[in-house]
Amino acid sequence: MSSAANILLKQFKAELTSNPVPGFTVALQDDDVFEWDVGIIGAPKTIYEGGYFKATLKFPDDYPFNPPTFKFNNEFFHPNVYSDGRLCISILHPPVDDPTSGETAAERWNPTQSVESILISIVSLMGDPNCSSPANVDAGVMYRTDRDSYNGIVHAQVEASKKDIPEGLKIPTSTDDFIVQKKQTDDDQDENFWYASDEDDDIDDEDMDYMSSDDEEED
Repeated sequence: MSSAANILLKQFKAELTSNPVPGFTVALQDDDVFEWDVGIIGAPKTIYEGGYFKATLKFPDDYPFNPPTFKFNNEFFHPNVYSDGRLCISILHPPVDDPTSGETAAERWNPTQSVESILISIVSLMGDPNCSSPANVDAGVMYRTDRDSYNGIVHAQVEASKKDIPEGLKIPTSTDDFIVQKKQTDDDQDENFWYASDEDDDIDDEDMDYMSSDDEEED
């Protein structure tokens, strides 16, 4: 098994399957460790609440040195999602300076990113799009100038997505359901954190690395 396959299998089994993080589901597509079926769960108290959005995450043979690609499998109206479902997010761009977009390598993919941190960034991006250089211009304009119409389109897609909710999957109905239960510390104290918040004093430096808002900037 290649180094990339070993890394991905470890992340799939040890980090995401054994210790699932609220907000998404993952499964291997046809037992291929380089292609994952992803389900993004709409966060409570957002316009995506109650939704379940299917997507595909594909990894290159040289992962983690280059980033995976992420594509929604159904219509997803969002400023940072192309009409074919491809997601445009800085952390999934190759780690080189790009004079066209103005992005530096430091804003882009970093091999220290994990699948978990990628998916958390995507969940956060859903409710906080970057409209400065949108992948979907119509969605970007509507988000800025006609939020009611934008929300109406999203609401319709949320309702349509409910048919894809897997049997037995509990869709969170409160923010408490999106709290990550961290393992006990050395002094046997429980620590919780809500991953969409940057203000929790209990979050350690490692957690803050992948929760940084800089990771959520788009093209």
